[in-house]
Amino acid sequence: MSLNNIIGQEKAVEMLLGTIGRDRISSSYIFCGEPGIGKKMAAVNFAKALNCLAPVLSTGDACDACSSCSKIDSGSHPDIVEISPDDSDDDKKKSRIIKIEDIRAIGEALSYKPFEARQKVVIVDEAETMNLSAANAFLKTLEEPPEKSVIILVTSRPDMLPATVLSRCCRISFFPLSEKASKQVLAGRFSGAPLEALHRLSMGRPGEAFSSDLLEERDWFVEMLDSMLKAGKDAWVSREDMDKWFGQALIVMRDIAVLKITGDPGLMVNADLKDYLAGLSKSVDLKVILYLYNELAFLKGQLIFNLNKSITWNYTASMLRKELLI
Repeated sequence: MSLNNIIGQEKAVEMLLGTIGRDRISSSYIFCGEPGIGKKMAAVNFAKALNCLAPVLSTGDACDACSSCSKIDSGSHPDIVEISPDDSDDDKKKSRIIKIEDIRAIGEALSYKPFEARQKVVIVDEAETMNLSAANAFLKTLEEPPEKSVIILVTSRPDMLPATVLSRCCRISFFPLSEKASKQVLAGRFSGAPLEALHRLSMGRPGEAFSSDLLEERDWFVEMLDSMLKAGKDAWVSREDMDKWFGQALIVMRDIAVLKITGDPGLMVNADLKDYLAGLSKSVDLKVILYLYNELAFLKGQLIFNLNKSITWNYTASMLRKELLI
């Protein structure tokens, strides 16, 4: 695959190929946008284009066939370094973080001249998971970038990165795919009835359907919602669980509001759950649904402060029972 093969991100691809064509390559980039829309894929293919041994003359894109391209695809290129978060083992939060040791490894890798590439490339995936000490150490590398090196931060939460880091990176924005592009990507792996459901659930982020079972996650959400409404005990395992659950809850509240306003299930994300959601909210008016949406959105935003799981579960469950079980 090359940059021009990335579906649905034409603007970002044009900008990246333009920097190569004009020989205006920045020493550091930030690829930002929602999860599952091709940011990491673009970073890898940008590294290929920067180091391709037989680039396409008309665009500067990678040939996707030379030894450099093949090594980058297989993860064996000595001058291409990828960093991603590890599971934290210092508490029970099971959070994933990039530690200062990882950033020091980047600095060490960049301290040497490229072994065989034109540009040494470091890709930091989920860059927002850098802890404070890692971010501060990384800032030093950005302030004095080594020659013949490119650093790419890939993130879905640029707001979680320090402003001093953001200001030193060239920003490339990625956006959710159109319906046509999303279905085209999904059709490469799925077919039949699940394709339409996965398209709706991924909401323009087909990579989400590749990295997890969206239908299974939705069933997990419904099971927990039913448990809440029956005063069941806290079933969240981690902060990540909480974040996923609240994300699903906001989509469900959006669907209920859409159904109440338009009566058209075709506009719902969870169109196949229209009967369940209609029954859940049949005695509740739109004002209450909008209230619940705002409250759930507020709680989701507070998760960054490591809310207590049990207290948050009990509060949320109590609120939902009060408003939905009339």
